[in-house]
Amino acid sequence: MDTSICWRHRQGKDRDIKCIPSSFQLATVVSKQQQSDIDADTMATPYSGPKNSLQTSKPVVVGVYGIPGCGKSSMLVELKNRLGEEQFSFHEGSQAIASLLPGGLAAFHQASQDEKARYRELAINAIANEATKNQKVAVVAGHFMFWSEKDQQYHRVCTKADLETYTHVIYFDTAADIVSLRRQNDKGRERPAMTPTRLDDWAKTEKRELQRLCRSSGILFIALSEAERGALSVRMINLLLDFQHHCSQHNLRLAQNRLDSISLRSGFTMDCKQPCTMLVLDADKTLATQDTGKLFWEVMLKKNLLDPSSLEGKCENPLTTLFSSQLGYSYTAFRQATLLYEQYSDEQVFEGVCRNIASLVKMHPAMVSLLQTAERKRNVSAVVVTCGLRRVWEIVLANHGLMGTVKVIGGGRISDGFVVTAQVKASLVERLQNMYGLYVWAFGDSPLDIPMLRAADEAIVVVGEQYVRSRSMETHLLQAIDSGNFRPRQVLLPETAAPRLDVERLPLVNIENSEFLCEISRQRDHRRQPTAEHHIVHATGRAAAKLLTTATRDARVSGPALREAHRLVGRYLATELLPDVVGTEEYEIPHVQGHQTLGHRVKNEKKTAIVPLMRGGEPMAFGISDVLPLAIFLHAKRPEDVEARHLLGLETVLLVDSVVNTGKSIVEFVRHIRGLNSRIGIVVMAGVIQAKAVAAGPEGVLHQLHQGEPKVDIVAFRLSDNKFTGKGVTDTGARLFNTTELE
Repeated sequence: MDTSICWRHRQGKDRDIKCIPSSFQLATVVSKQQQSDIDADTMATPYSGPKNSLQTSKPVVVGVYGIPGCGKSSMLVELKNRLGEEQFSFHEGSQAIASLLPGGLAAFHQASQDEKARYRELAINAIANEATKNQKVAVVAGHFMFWSEKDQQYHRVCTKADLETYTHVIYFDTAADIVSLRRQNDKGRERPAMTPTRLDDWAKTEKRELQRLCRSSGILFIALSEAERGALSVRMINLLLDFQHHCSQHNLRLAQNRLDSISLRSGFTMDCKQPCTMLVLDADKTLATQDTGKLFWEVMLKKNLLDPSSLEGKCENPLTTLFSSQLGYSYTAFRQATLLYEQYSDEQVFEGVCRNIASLVKMHPAMVSLLQTAERKRNVSAVVVTCGLRRVWEIVLANHGLMGTVKVIGGGRISDGFVVTAQVKASLVERLQNMYGLYVWAFGDSPLDIPMLRAADEAIVVVGEQYVRSRSMETHLLQAIDSGNFRPRQVLLPETAAPRLDVERLPLVNIENSEFLCEISRQRDHRRQPTAEHHIVHATGRAAAKLLTTATRDARVSGPALREAHRLVGRYLATELLPDVVGTEEYEIPHVQGHQTLGHRVKNEKKTAIVPLMRGGEPMAFGISDVLPLAIFLHAKRPEDVEARHLLGLETVLLVDSVVNTGKSIVEFVRHIRGLNSRIGIVVMAGVIQAKAVAAGPEGVLHQLHQGEPKVDIVAFRLSDNKFTGKGVTDTGARLFNTTELE
């Protein structure tokens, strides 16, 4: 029975569907010749990069596979009920095909192989076009292969078009005895009787082949077991929400947000130091000799948390198989690595293994000393940026008393939100330089670190013993050095290690030497000027703005009702626009299901001051305070009301007014605050701003401020071309507080 569907129109005519012999006959393996035949049929072109990129209009299409009876269809119904169909579309492959034929599936089963191929193409094209048109994630339950009792072979029905279209595949690896019981109890479908042993062989053969083809096609793959139905549906939902938007650009933004959350937007660090130097360090084989990724799988096997037969290939470390594939060390490969950790370990197992690994890791004493020096120096900070497991290195640093000041940027779980690639490392170094004005020292040991090392102001190559060091590093180093403008140095850890290259091309340095420590910590006369990243954002013309504006412009609304309307505007600005300007940060919250999860709030909320310009700005400021409950609230009628003591420890000031006409009052406040703290971030937030105040020209006071002052951003509910300045009954402040008769 062939009810699979194919995605996209295929060039040329379908070849005959290949038959995969029973693994009972071939000792559970497919021969090299058969693999070659399969690949020739389905792999017309090699993998050429991630598919779900913002640069292409191709939709995210998630294939849900598993042998009949594994629970795909019921899960699809549950996902549809829980996620809805606003952003997702859910499809049964067989139903999509049946809808195209007047006789439904019965007619399809009687069709020739060529006719079946044509209908599969029509079905998949219709779903793909719908997903593209509606900008939805398509989730499709399909079949990979069927078992034929007649010829005792597996017949694969997954096609080249499937592999060209799917961006992700989720495989339901349900236990054979559960599948067998479901098939027996399913009175609505005619399914041939099969023993649990046969079903288990079918699932293993299918999963192995599907995983291999996904790997060579650049499709992200994960197998999920049905240990607990409720937990499985939660995992599915989390995966789909992650797949929905993730691409290399989205990944980079999330990594940058993580950096921003630990490096304050004016260049300060979380402990309120004012560094001019930042140390950016790789972790594995840089801070210590060990490779914690390799240790993870060794511990999993040693503790019998992993069945060796479930691993792809003959290697006991699936990361070795992954990174030696044609995916290399790409964004897609690191995303697949994250899915491997998700597939083989739940949160509890993952945390336990990470703690076990951390107890085995001993940092190089020289690195501990270096980080302790950075901790003591007010002008030096450090951050670890790792392609490996964030959680392991957080525990390692905590074990060495460093977690309070040295933060870790890394991944390992879907909940981390992003993966760290070589390009991400380099981008974060450039962000520290260009956005925060920092002088960056980078430390790394492998080819993955070279883009980061090249981007840094100073580069230190960490060289370990021969048996642990990267064999290809010297080739990549030579290429980088010979290309010019790159003069790294090397540190031997331990000191007995043999140097790389020669000491003329790669000079030796002792990072415990007092001269080196002085070089790192010396106060630089001129910090790099951060690149201005000003924002002027407003909601003029948006549907929500039109609705909220109505009450503020209605002459019949005044007093408490008008103040409430302004408060709603403040909430809107703080929720919809402000996060785009200052960013967000993560923090732990208790999940309704009993575990800890991550929530989000406006970045540096605890170090933000909301300053309403009295009296018109107060109601709107209260609305902003509703969204930023941790921010301090400081009334100010004159600039002098803001004192130096009010700004201690703060990173951002939100100046709030209901209406900004010429902008001169705002300028006075900004210049006063700048006189107290030249580096603090300032955001002007207003209900209405005269358009000319932010336009170029002599009347554009806020435009000049925006261009000339560091870190002055403008958030407006509405820009107005109306030059009218309210007085008496039309004055906004008077209307807010029912004092129009007194004006």
